Amino acid sequence: MTMARPALDPELRELLADMPLMSQLSRETLAQLRQLPSTPIESLLAHRPVDRREIIVPARDGAPIPLSVFSPANTDRTTAAAPCIYWMHGGGMVMGDRFSQIDIPLEWLDTFGAVVVSVDYRLAPEATGTTLVDDCYRGLLWIAEHSEELGIDPARIVVAGASAGGGLAAGVTLLARDLGTPAIAAQMLICPMLDHRNTSTSSRQYSGQPGVWTREMNEFGWDAVLGGHTDGEVSPYVSPALAGDLSGLPTTYIDTGSAEVFRDEDTDYATRIWAAGGQSELHVWAGGFHGFDALYPQANISATARRTRGDWLARLLSPNRTV
Repeated sequence: MTMARPALDPELRELLADMPLMSQLSRETLAQLRQLPSTPIESLLAHRPVDRREIIVPARDGAPIPLSVFSPANTDRTTAAAPCIYWMHGGGMVMGDRFSQIDIPLEWLDTFGAVVVSVDYRLAPEATGTTLVDDCYRGLLWIAEHSEELGIDPARIVVAGASAGGGLAAGVTLLARDLGTPAIAAQMLICPMLDHRNTSTSSRQYSGQPGVWTREMNEFGWDAVLGGHTDGEVSPYVSPALAGDLSGLPTTYIDTGSAEVFRDEDTDYATRIWAAGGQSELHVWAGGFHGFDALYPQANISATARRTRGDWLARLLSPNRTV
């Protein structure tokens, strides 16, 4: 028997009707999905005054980690240093690349003159355990060490990501807090993938039928990263919901949809930040499915969600900060 669950936003439901959906992932379907074309970054940059730079940073084991750096063109380096958005892409930790959902942070380059850096962390199942979050952390260290060269303000680095990237952003922020470096001004977690246990009510509500991201697909992604490890062996940097202490985190923005797998783990993470004395802004978009604003940015609810994130960043990055 299908569980009761929140209805989709009517406009999103109509748009989603034309999209082919799956209920499960397998090694075979993953291989097919990885063959799909990457985000056409050239078209996104064509009408933007942006300087692009490609960097390779060594991972902990020496493997190359590609970073793409997007900076406002013709910037006067004698003016105040720019904020930085460090972006981690989505894709269930098993697919995607550093250009996935890149239109989201590029909007913040347009609006705030921010330098956007996107990391191509290694993917599961080829990479497992803490490798993915370690790759992202190494990229963050490179940004902090090269802040003057990049023209960014090291006190205004915002760690951000969507879906799997949101979970990795949360893990990187925990890691930076525990290691004491580098400083992070804020974290923006967009429908983040935070909890490998996959046992919440919202997880069970979106199980057994086609969707954008189902409970079964979520299990596949987590199994690919963890390789069957038990709860006691899973690092909270990989599955941030396991972190026992959420104190000392930078101000946090979390948003999610009411009609998606991650709804409950995301709202719980915000609640636990408040319980630890931290600051978090939480938005649950009624009728939003997983990644709705990335898939259909033209929808009214998507435009509202994206504008609300921008408003939060504007308050965060203003001289008279109120966030």
